[in-house]
Amino acid sequence: MNIIVMPITFGFKSRITLRLIPWSRTLCQVTLTQLSAFVLVARLGSVRAAATALGVSEPAVSQALAALRRHLGDSLVIRGDAGMVLTEGGKRLVTIAAQMVGLGADAEAAVRSAQGAPDQLRLIAPSEIVEFVAGPLAAAFSTRSGNGVEVSSGVAGVAEMAVLVAQRLADVALGPYLGADRSLGLVSDPIFRCRLVVLAAPDTPPRGAPAQWRWLVDPSGTDPGSDIARLLRTLGIPESRVSVYPNQTAAWDAAARGTGVAPGIAHLAAHQLRRRELQVVEVPGTPVALSWYATTLPADRRSASTGSLRRFLDTPEAMKLLRAPGAGVPPSRFRPPVFVTLWN
Repeated sequence: MNIIVMPITFGFKSRITLRLIPWSRTLCQVTLTQLSAFVLVARLGSVRAAATALGVSEPAVSQALAALRRHLGDSLVIRGDAGMVLTEGGKRLVTIAAQMVGLGADAEAAVRSAQGAPDQLRLIAPSEIVEFVAGPLAAAFSTRSGNGVEVSSGVAGVAEMAVLVAQRLADVALGPYLGADRSLGLVSDPIFRCRLVVLAAPDTPPRGAPAQWRWLVDPSGTDPGSDIARLLRTLGIPESRVSVYPNQTAAWDAAARGTGVAPGIAHLAAHQLRRRELQVVEVPGTPVALSWYATTLPADRRSASTGSLRRFLDTPEAMKLLRAPGAGVPPSRFRPPVFVTLWN
């Protein structure tokens, strides 16, 4: 690093020499994109998971991480026997990097506010919640808030949801409990109780053991952390007996035609059950009692709009939408990826 020597003269007799160390050119070259990539790799455990969460390619994340390594002269994260492991430098950097990424999000929000642009709220959830619930909730909240807030929703895997909220890549997560990792500093409150059941056509009940049935799942069934995936593991369902459909409605339609059985949230299938297109099948361990949680940053760290949305989720209007959100969106309009692909 170069040292700049600057002579400064006061009056005619005193001469003081100041030795100033300039801002490191290395640090000036570090970008928020690189820091975001590093934090996600560190907390999600792989380049692939970070790329999926950001909605970019794996090479893009690898290049950002490589550039950060070159700038700082440290490997930061290396591959170990049990996955990715932080170096000592990486351990010290990850908390600071997370704070810098959060400040970047704050800066962007401040500029948007100064320009009179509406606040942007990003809600993430498992695929079945996005398919049936997120849209009606967002529409009702936006109507209540006027034109000052824009709410968008995206699908996320359970393992990624907490990190996405902590890194300000999402504002509210709706679905499973996400408060287990205390280091992320999240608030995860229960807001709704429901039941996971197994559905099939009334005229063609499945025969034999559950492991012999054809199981029809939506994209959340491929997420190891989802309730459906846990049910399949508990029942010992082999992967060869599982078929993945683009959304929950498509899986239920196939089940109604006698193709197989489809697990799902009972009250979301109320229309099909009422019309007797589907019936609940008795399966060991079901129904599974579940709770949906709303997860955000703590009150002193979340935006005013996020706080408003969180309070809205406790209102009778929101509870009504959670109980009876509608028939879901048409398959042509539903975007089925398991992970967030909307924001980077």
